[in-house]
Amino acid sequence: MKIVELTSVDGYVAFDLDCPLSAGGTRLAPDVTRREAELLARAMTYKFAVLGERIGGAKAVLRATAEERAETVARYCREITPLVTSGVFLTSSDLGTRTQDFATLPDYRTDSVMHQEADGELVDTVVTGLGVVAAADAALGGLAGRTLAVEGFGKVGSAVVREAARRQARVVALSTVHGCVVDEAGLDVATLLELRAEHGDACVTRLGLPVLPAESLYEAVADVLVPGARTGTLNAGRAATVHARVVAPAANVPYTPAGLHTLRERGVVPLADFVCGAGATIGYLADLAGRAADAASMRLLVDEGISRLTAAALEHPGGPYAGSCAAADEFLAGWCDPAGLPEGPPLAPEPAR
Repeated sequence: MKIVELTSVDGYVAFDLDCPLSAGGTRLAPDVTRREAELLARAMTYKFAVLGERIGGAKAVLRATAEERAETVARYCREITPLVTSGVFLTSSDLGTRTQDFATLPDYRTDSVMHQEADGELVDTVVTGLGVVAAADAALGGLAGRTLAVEGFGKVGSAVVREAARRQARVVALSTVHGCVVDEAGLDVATLLELRAEHGDACVTRLGLPVLPAESLYEAVADVLVPGARTGTLNAGRAATVHARVVAPAANVPYTPAGLHTLRERGVVPLADFVCGAGATIGYLADLAGRAADAASMRLLVDEGISRLTAAALEHPGGPYAGSCAAADEFLAGWCDPAGLPEGPPLAPEPAR
């Protein structure tokens, strides 16, 4: 793992492997850490590996507030331009940043299918949410009539909710930083989207439903739990409260080792975050190769790709997370110098007691 400490802004770029090309998103939040960058870079390595791509994982984290985003990202883009120009590092949006923030980088393509709009969102956001739902669909053999509990209602969370509704599933629980709302009959997606456009994360307080603590989402009874927050949220304690059948993460590195073990012991099926969240990665790779001419063909590529990866992982005797890790490890072993292989899969440390 190589860490580059940025000089123009408060932050880091983590490179997981020593290889010619690395890629991964840029995350912005007031409390991001170097360790978070390392975990997220490892997750990107596994994401590229399950897709059969000889690209190393990387991740940038910028410590700043939302109000400081525009100036912070502008300075950051100027600093990393030599890395992008030389083909060492490719990046795009992540938590706290927007795709358009990176328009000044030399590899930003205005003609990219991923930068077009679909359903009022950029295609890269749409296919990220689509990938999460496609993985859950494959794990359950269909989503019609199934229920979801979704953490977060930002750009990816809203894409997950839209895609779930398109597949005739019901979102029965939704949380934001303002709290969690639950409705066993299913929340009205159109109303949710209207309230989000007007009130942002406070939309959950405008539904006329009791607002529970945000962490109550993990205890909601649903077929699918979609964690969408930061790393390590599914530790042993929280995993013991999960009432979902399947966990399909929208967040990167949500599991701790003990949390993953607890879920499996309780019969909950944990899907790999680096597969569920691979929609945008599949999309950008397809865009570069010219394999998708428009948003519809990009959706199809992502749906088929993540469904196939999930189905294959479900065959593993250790469960789908282990299956996805095994596929990634096998690919890495055939490509990387053994001395440079990752020490293990992208799992967060248990919280300090």
